[in-house]
Parts: sequence; structure tokens; C-alpha cells
Amino acid sequence: MHDTRRVLVAPDKFKGSLTAVRVAERVTAGLRRVVPDLEVEALPVADGGDGTVDAAVAAGFERREVRVTGPLGDEVTAAFALRGDTAVVEMAEASGLQRLPAGVLAPLEASTCGSGELLRAALDAGARTIVFGVGGSATTDGGAGMLSALGARFLGADGKPVPPGGGGLAGLVEADLSGLDGRLGSVELVLASDVDNPLTGPKGAAAVYGPQKGASPQDVRTLDAALAHFARVLEGAVGARAAEYAVSPGAGAAGGVGYGALLLGARFRPGIEVMLEVLGFAPALRRASLVITGEGSLDAQTLHGKAPAGVAAAACAAGKEVVAVCGRLALAPEELDRAGIRRAYALTEIEPDVSRCVADAGPLLERVAEQIARDFLR
Repeated sequence: MHDTRRVLVAPDKFKGSLTAVRVAERVTAGLRRVVPDLEVEALPVADGGDGTVDAAVAAGFERREVRVTGPLGDEVTAAFALRGDTAVVEMAEASGLQRLPAGVLAPLEASTCGSGELLRAALDAGARTIVFGVGGSATTDGGAGMLSALGARFLGADGKPVPPGGGGLAGLVEADLSGLDGRLGSVELVLASDVDNPLTGPKGAAAVYGPQKGASPQDVRTLDAALAHFARVLEGAVGARAAEYAVSPGAGAAGGVGYGALLLGARFRPGIEVMLEVLGFAPALRRASLVITGEGSLDAQTLHGKAPAGVAAAACAAGKEVVAVCGRLALAPEELDRAGIRRAYALTEIEPDVSRCVADAGPLLERVAEQIARDFLR
């Protein structure tokens, strides 16, 4: 077949079974079993959601840990990544679903306060550019908790701060952003997200993502109305831009934390695009002749800004051949082709039982990688 001697392995995580770093390790092991002297460069990727800090650390960033407020007010240890004066902050580290106690969902009460504390820690560490990856959040508070942690004040009729979470915003009477951390004005803040929803309405934060966070249909209505009210009160405080940001792409990301980030002056960019830049994907791509990407499920969502689609688009533009690994495959060959993926290898082809695929993803991935080596590297 091809004389492809250098492979770039750039997968996202297999959610629920393997981190992106582990996926890359298993694929590398399988390839080398067939071609022992193969040059492999591993560059685990992420699109701004959970796993983003791990991907940055794997690419040479330093991991920094801080104690912050979890989504329900308890203290948690969260990490951000730092290299030089660039920080990668992942909101899921502080305010993600994985930070809730087992079996507990709190769609109305969960707060992004810890995400604001994480941003403040990045500022304290000297960051001048902050990539703020949002996704996997437990929250629908429009970023109010995050803004509060950075110095904003949101008060009710009694002059006291409104309760945390999206539900509390219904009682908001006054918003004061004058106390926001002054350092925010001199930092480049990038909102990295794989979704471009507005803040409210049928495609908004509450309607589209609330149910995944435990919101009932009534909760969704409550949260959507509270977020709309939040934007109106902010308009009174900061002017027309508050209304403009509410309908901007990305405002509805991660329960509306995108909206809060836009109010801080963030620039919205597709998460995978930003992360590929930060991780040094372009030079790694130039060195490679075959690219292997992937994620747990290759499906219709993959095509809308998920990591493998971003990797494949960049690789195609550079004229490199791309194959993908996945747990399950729900895309037709022509859809893969349009995404620039020559062929996809699913674990379910070897082990049809999905629960066993999840449990034994590592060894199965090695077998899949052996097959890729036989098909493309021999």
C-alpha cells in the first residue's frame, strides 16, 4: 500500500471509557505491533469541553491546581493549564456535571462561580491570553456566578445578592458590573465552544441543553424566562450590547456562560479551531503523512464542530490522508468522505456488545490500530 512512515495520532476522548491521552497511547501501541519502527506523534485534542486541560498538558502546558467553588457551593480542586502567558481554562473543571455529587442534578441552583475563580487564578498566574473552553457544564446561570466571582454584583429587591443558579436570576433587580476585575480589560479572552446557540428561545441554553442537566419542561421555561430577564436587567446596566450579546453565536454555550464571557469582552471561536492552534497542530501535521483521529461516537454531532471533524478538515486542507477510530459509527461512507475521513474503524465491528466495548475500549483500540497499520502502512 502506501509508504507512510510518520503517523500523527490526534484523537478526542472516548467519553465514559478513555481520555484522549489514553486513546492516543492505545492506538500507538497497536500501530507499532505491526510496524515496530514506526514514527508516531501523539497529539490528543479537545474542542473546549471536558478533557481540554488534559490535552493542553499533554502538549506541554503546565498543570496548575486551585481550590474553587463547585456548582453547588462546595469546594473542589480544579485545574487549568499554563504555558508562558497563555492559559487554557476549562469550565467543566469547576462547574461541570462531573463536579456534582453522584446522582444529583441541580438545573436551577448550579452556579458558574468556580469558573470565574478559575479565570481569576489564571489572571493571578500572569496569563495575558486565556482560552476559555466551555462545555460539559452542570449550569444554566448565564454566567452570572462567573461574573460575580470576578467582581460583578447581582442584587434582588432586598439589596442582597440573588441566590446562585439560573433560578435565582428571576428575582434580579439590579446588576452592577463596575467592580469587575480590571485586569480583564488587558487580556485576550477567547470563548472556545463547539456550539453557537443564542442565550434564549427555542435554540437557547435552557431549551437545548437544560434537559441534559436535569431540567424538567417547567424548569426549562423557568430558566429561559430567567435568562431573558437577566439580559434585560444587564441592558439597563451596560446598554445595548447586553441585548446584542444575548443573540450572538455562542451566548447559549454551557448554560449561557458564553453570554457572560461575551460581556467580559471575549471573542467567540470554534473550540477545536482554537485548540488546534494552541496545541501546535499545524507543525505536527506538516511532519505527518497519515493522520488518525476519532472519538467515542462518530455521528451527526461530530460533523457540527466536534474535534474529529476539525482535525480532518485541517488535515485535508494540507493534503493529508485521514482515518478515524471510534466506539460506534453512525455516519455513512459518503458523510465520512465529505468530512475528509477516508475510512472509520469502529470498536463495535470487533465487539458488537456496546457495554463490553466501553469496558474493554483499550485492548479493542489496539486491535483496531493493528488493522489500520495493515491497511495503510504495509
